[in-house]
Amino acid sequence: VFLFSDTIARNIAFGQDKLDMEKVEQAAKDAAVYKNIIAFDKKFETFIGERGITLSGGQKQRVSIARAIIKSPQILIFDDCLSAVDTKTEEEILNSLGKVMKGKTSILIAHRVSTIKNADKIIVLDNGEIIEQGNHNLLMDKKGVYFELYEKQLLEEQQELS
Repeated sequence: VFLFSDTIARNIAFGQDKLDMEKVEQAAKDAAVYKNIIAFDKKFETFIGERGITLSGGQKQRVSIARAIIKSPQILIFDDCLSAVDTKTEEEILNSLGKVMKGKTSILIAHRVSTIKNADKIIVLDNGEIIEQGNHNLLMDKKGVYFELYEKQLLEEQQELS
């Protein structure tokens, strides 16, 4: 995640011809970071970086996601972009991405099954080799590596809640 020493609004709108606050705010909502931003005294004009506030890891990831969303790309590649957010926020972001990227291509690289379980196609790699592929239900029915990973992560989540 790379953010500039600038305002949150300009970090989200980076690469845009003009600063359209309506689009910036919608991208922040889609990335589930809007509520965090408006909680800051200067809201979207809050300066981040060396002399500004320091964002949490999850906030940085979500500002970067907002930056990607605002561009309305045909292809979006996320490489473990939700690792620093909790599962509730992750679900909110993924639901928004499903709407924003409808009819477009999204590639999600993740270690958490919850991030990818709703994907049209899931590819399971081991040492760079494809060992399983299919949708969530098909892979669960196979009871292979994906199934084992899902069960393990589900158990870990339940233990954390206990």
